[in-house]
Amino acid sequence: MKPIIEYNDYRLYMRDFYEERKRTSYFTWREFASLAGFVSPTYLKLVCDGNTRLSKPGIAKVARAMGLEGFDYTYFGLLVKFGNAKSATEKEEALRELGREASMNKIRILDADAFRFYETPACPIVRELAPLMPQADPSKIADKIREKTSALNVREILQFLVKSGLLVKTGDGTYEQTEKSVKGSKEAIPLAIRTMNKKMAALATRSIEKDPVEERNFSGVTMGIDESAYARIVDVINDCRKKVIDIARECQNINQVYRLNLQLFPLTDKISKRDCKKGGQQ
Repeated sequence: MKPIIEYNDYRLYMRDFYEERKRTSYFTWREFASLAGFVSPTYLKLVCDGNTRLSKPGIAKVARAMGLEGFDYTYFGLLVKFGNAKSATEKEEALRELGREASMNKIRILDADAFRFYETPACPIVRELAPLMPQADPSKIADKIREKTSALNVREILQFLVKSGLLVKTGDGTYEQTEKSVKGSKEAIPLAIRTMNKKMAALATRSIEKDPVEERNFSGVTMGIDESAYARIVDVINDCRKKVIDIARECQNINQVYRLNLQLFPLTDKISKRDCKKGGQQ
């Protein structure tokens, strides 16, 4: 089996444990459940199939049945907390705990790195800005960021970006971007990007209030559409974003960091045929 640190889904870890034991010996779901102290012989299969959740009391039982101790035991419990979280806020907190636990044990979690990168707008801003300011110290970089950011925060971000391989520090103290992209699980990345989008939307509001008109471009349209039109508009937005990225890549004289928000969201609930009936009709 892979080390538990490489998993972001506790159900998948439990299933891999079961499959490994089954491959090397006679092992059934009934035996797995019995080993963990559960009366129902199918309970753990239901958990692994996603039909129910592992309960808090069940965490210790299953961990002991799988022989987990120390860091692995703690990490499994946090995986369950992450997987069972009902809200984005709960998932964010669980992911932070996973990152803290790994950091204490000097272990790197890709999902935690990805989440931290997207958690605050300052991270991608510093990643773009640092290479543009050769040998600049954190205080000078912080001064260029319009959203108030401390030199200490910039220093910590630079250290994180270098440690995670998103920036390389050269011998003369300058920074260069690597080709490495930020990757993570299908659960962690959307969660992190939602957090980023909320904070970037707040920065867009700040820009409307404070930035000169000639430095910003805001437009919008309120319209009535159906599902088919929505899908076609999304395709157009995706094509537009790709073209913008190509233009940015071709730019040779970068002197500023910009953010492009492409937003398409509902302003009303869906209207049914029943809603369209004339008032007063019975």
